[in-house]
Amino acid sequence: MISTSILNSFNFLADKISAKRKIFLTTSLNYIDRKHDFACSGFDYVRYATLELLSYEISEKKIGGSLAELGVYKGEFAKWINKCFPDKKLFLFDTFDGFDERDVANEINNDFSKASSKKEFSNTSVNEVMAKMFYPENVIVKQGFFPETARDVNDTFCLVSLDADLYDPIYNGLSFFYPKLSHGGYILIHDYNNDTYKGSKNAVIDFCKKYEINFIPIPDTAGTAIITRP
Repeated sequence: MISTSILNSFNFLADKISAKRKIFLTTSLNYIDRKHDFACSGFDYVRYATLELLSYEISEKKIGGSLAELGVYKGEFAKWINKCFPDKKLFLFDTFDGFDERDVANEINNDFSKASSKKEFSNTSVNEVMAKMFYPENVIVKQGFFPETARDVNDTFCLVSLDADLYDPIYNGLSFFYPKLSHGGYILIHDYNNDTYKGSKNAVIDFCKKYEINFIPIPDTAGTAIITRP
């Protein structure tokens, strides 16, 4: 049997090494007596574990509404949204061709980022994303410039992921989805603490200040702000 002093020394050393390398360990969900589909993954654990927890909250509280993601890229986060909610519609909004010039112009003019519509996040496709979905029959792809692609969408929503990086689509996403958010529902805004794309944080702050809405930042990769509707 290993002594307590040896275990404490090992934990201290492991903590020092992991902190120096910016690797952080957690047993966050180990105390919940249920199966975890993906939250045990070490890659961006906080983000995926948060999604899993919110999916259980929505299910247990019977919060109605569809799902959406604005800024899908290759569909890595969208596929787990789809996995967590096998009986709900999932709207996917993206150009699937990188940033739009209209969003980029405001981003550069306000010095939020040095985004380029010609290079960033264009190496994807609808087919690539759809191939990753667990329940593709529930997925509705809205390809093009947002919010134009949302004109015919009148659903209410229980969970929305905004991962469009830039100020305009994030602010427009909040303006569109928050009024349609079910009571008790959630909006996750990624890149809130990403200094490469400062437009995301500025959009959240401006929107929440205007409408007197509170939000919670969490320490996942690049940072996420979470808004809920009481």
